[in-house]
Amino acid sequence: MSDNSEFEEIISNQFIEKTDEAITQAGKFNDTILDSMATSPVDDEGNPIPVTIPIAISKDISVIFTTRLGGVSQDDYASLNLGGLGGDNIAHVQRNRASIAHEIQADLSLVKQVHSARVVDVDEIFKNNTEYGFDATGMTDDIQVEADAQVTSKTNCAIGVFAADCLPVLFADLESGIIGVAHCGRKGLLQGVIENTVNAMLEKGSSRENIVAVIGPCICGNCYEVGDEIADEFEKRFPLTKTTTRFGGTGIDIQEAAMIDLSFAGITKIAHSRPRVEAATQYLAQDEELTNLCEMDSEGASLSQRLQDMQDTMCTFENALWYSHRRSSKSKKQHEGRFAAFIMRRG
Repeated sequence: MSDNSEFEEIISNQFIEKTDEAITQAGKFNDTILDSMATSPVDDEGNPIPVTIPIAISKDISVIFTTRLGGVSQDDYASLNLGGLGGDNIAHVQRNRASIAHEIQADLSLVKQVHSARVVDVDEIFKNNTEYGFDATGMTDDIQVEADAQVTSKTNCAIGVFAADCLPVLFADLESGIIGVAHCGRKGLLQGVIENTVNAMLEKGSSRENIVAVIGPCICGNCYEVGDEIADEFEKRFPLTKTTTRFGGTGIDIQEAAMIDLSFAGITKIAHSRPRVEAATQYLAQDEELTNLCEMDSEGASLSQRLQDMQDTMCTFENALWYSHRRSSKSKKQHEGRFAAFIMRRG
């Protein structure tokens, strides 16, 4: 690995906008946002170009968030649905996954998520069984690995998790190059998925002081309504995470819970992706596909109205860029897709 001492000094013990501003000034971020307005919506073979939000963590480690835009799925799944177990046309999901692998020039590694704290070492199980890499979700064959976190030392392998309100947390050891990703839903957080992911990285040779955690989009505490009983149980494990939601009921803040467990795990270097997500949201404010999705998905207001009312761009419920199970339920949609968060290291 290259010397990342400058980057480590910048982000150590810093937070959210301060971290991102400092890293940007250091020239460490790739500002490219793949946008259907700025580029052709299809490639030379007629395949839609996925709209993603890439964030460079170091010279060779990147995080990629997918959006709802630039895929082939239809109706309630439109259009870049990467989740294969929700009833979407499997051929569409496979094509969407292949487009991501092609765009980022890496093999994907995907497992079946079950809201657990189980972590798998991809180095021990990876094999190319699809055109887009390793698919152990059970969508198309007998290969099924149940887990909610992955770690690897492989290069050019994008380990990822699906989400539609749950929180993706991504990890990178800037010295060893070991990376990890965790799907942090309410149940997984309660079971210790973050601690388990960090420990799995340590077992592979990482050091706590070299690990940077990246916080992804999720449903915010102002929107995640769960009721008093669940919230009280959650708050016993994660103090001060009980909320009153915009709907008047009791909710929880899973991002705050993740920050608590990152602290307990000894991870002090936190990089939030909010500035990049805000930039992407602003850049896509007049995107034709996103506008059409908002008009046809029965989720309420138009894109312009949603942007005007939005309080938190990182909230999957509020930001139309993301799939959201809670948003789709409130709008009585029959189905909902999944976006994904990936982390990869170039070889």
